[in-house]
Amino acid sequence: MLKQVEQEMKKRGLIKEQEIMDTNPFVEMISKLVFSRDQTHVYHWQSQSFSEHMALNGYYDGIPEITDGLVESYQGKYGILKGYKSYQVADYTTSDEVIGFLKGLYEDIENLRQSIQESYIQNQIDGAVELIQSTIYKLENLK
Repeated sequence: MLKQVEQEMKKRGLIKEQEIMDTNPFVEMISKLVFSRDQTHVYHWQSQSFSEHMALNGYYDGIPEITDGLVESYQGKYGILKGYKSYQVADYTTSDEVIGFLKGLYEDIENLRQSIQESYIQNQIDGAVELIQSTIYKLENLK
């Protein structure tokens, strides 16, 4: 039974070996942005704070369109991307954890974007960073 579960996880790309895979920095950035939508949605469902609930709603509603535009622009120049990663979704524990998640995402995006030369793609990345930072502001200050 355990082998069957491991095989199913492998088919879905949810294996620990992904951590050592060599990935295009842009694909890694997109993987993190796609994951952030799911993670913030879970935090949204589990939060007991109305202001936090609404701030996270704004994030997970906004990030898919930004991410979609990024991928389509990049693929227009470089071709179809492959090698996306999956990440484990965590349960909500504290507001500080949610803020820490978004601050870590911001740092990752800032580091990974260094591989991109095109200003129009950098501008789209700025849109993602803007949404991350405005969500952090709402979580920290609009309680």
